[in-house]
Amino acid sequence: MENLKEKTGRGLFWGGMNNLVQQLIGLAFGIILGRLLSQSDYGMMAMISIFSLMAGTLQNSGFSVALTNLERPEHRDYNSVFWFNILMGALLYVVLFFCAPLIGRFYSSPALVPLCRYAFLSFFIASFSTAQNAWLFKHLRAKQQAKAGMTATLVSSITGATMAFCHMAYWSLATQGIVFVAVNTLLAWHYSEWRPSFKDISFEPVRRMFRFSCKILLTSITTIINNNVLNILLGRLFGERQTGVYNQAYQWNNKCFMLVQNMVNQVAQPVLVDLRGDGARQLNALRKMMRFTAFVSFPLLLGFATVAKEFIVLAITAKWLESAQLLQILCLAGAVMPLSTLLSNLIISKGRSDIYLWTTLSLGAAQIACMLLIYPYGLRTMVVAYTLLNILWLFVWYVFARRLTGYGLWTFLCDTLPFAFVSAVIAAVTILLTISLSSLWLLLIVKFVLFVVLYYAILKALRVKILRESEIFIMKKLRR
Repeated sequence: MENLKEKTGRGLFWGGMNNLVQQLIGLAFGIILGRLLSQSDYGMMAMISIFSLMAGTLQNSGFSVALTNLERPEHRDYNSVFWFNILMGALLYVVLFFCAPLIGRFYSSPALVPLCRYAFLSFFIASFSTAQNAWLFKHLRAKQQAKAGMTATLVSSITGATMAFCHMAYWSLATQGIVFVAVNTLLAWHYSEWRPSFKDISFEPVRRMFRFSCKILLTSITTIINNNVLNILLGRLFGERQTGVYNQAYQWNNKCFMLVQNMVNQVAQPVLVDLRGDGARQLNALRKMMRFTAFVSFPLLLGFATVAKEFIVLAITAKWLESAQLLQILCLAGAVMPLSTLLSNLIISKGRSDIYLWTTLSLGAAQIACMLLIYPYGLRTMVVAYTLLNILWLFVWYVFARRLTGYGLWTFLCDTLPFAFVSAVIAAVTILLTISLSSLWLLLIVKFVLFVVLYYAILKALRVKILRESEIFIMKKLRR
């Protein structure tokens, strides 16, 4: 029988594989869609994405996290959440269907009304898989979740690209989202061993979990607002085109940091919950995950920032050059977001959803206030402020993690800052060494190779333990 270390390693491997394949598919089809669609097409979807995300979160109501946080959830717990989510999904879709004209009026865009009513179907479909995904997550079935995610990404991307090629504009992006959710839902049912029952349907377990889950719900809604605050404000203040310019940069940054974040999230909360009764082992597991996350996140995001201009122009043409400049800034925030998420997972595993809620609410309030104050200075200034706030908030999450675990500041800095420092130095050296090159293709290739080689060589020379452990784990997987 596998021990917790083996399960964690396997979960990280399949979580990484899942996200790597999804992001590679997203990279390929993101290039295709970026070439076929306009800034306004992306802007249309960006303006309404917040409503779909919030409705999906309301439908879930935080019970997926609540189920994972139970040490031994029973059939009736999953069954209660399953039927509750379907009822909530149907109710919310009806409410948003009739609210679509208000959304169109808010953005002064009547074309958003039918788009909303179509795109919002995705969260109703997703309501049928919340319990199944929670069961897979709780039982660390990372391999099955990976297969479902990779298949759904591939099928939905092909669908979206085909529709974009047929000149269906923003409808292709909306359909891509719906197809992804539908395929992922079907495969979650296929891989999950749990099945709902019509007998003994009771909402008592939902009521019992509500005190914990409502805080997760409010926090999740706030997180969505935090992550999409610029999409909301830009759509209202600057219109579709500027929203599309920012959203393109946001999406590429999101693909990068979610590659790391989702890989770690695949195992973080279940593992930390399992170790809740042993503070020393839990802190040790947290530190290992923090080192691994920093080891991957900083070089990936700072490396991407180094080649952002060349990548954007070559991949989706010079019409998105403005997005490339914003992407370079956003990558700095993206580098620390997986670390912030890991610390927040620790806080949840301790049962302190109240801290999770109020810390996230405070970040949201700070971001909205800051954006409203500085928007007259333009989009770039807003992106810089958004980035600085998210970097600062890593240390806010740390303060609460320290109170709950005794995670010392010096220890925290030693676990994370060396990877940030090495990555920043390599980024600067790479830019200086390639400053005389003029060919975009040559710049992209040389910068990429130089960054990877220097990062690996420096960490190898310093005998960094996490690098050696990663090499051993990968070699074991390759031998099987």
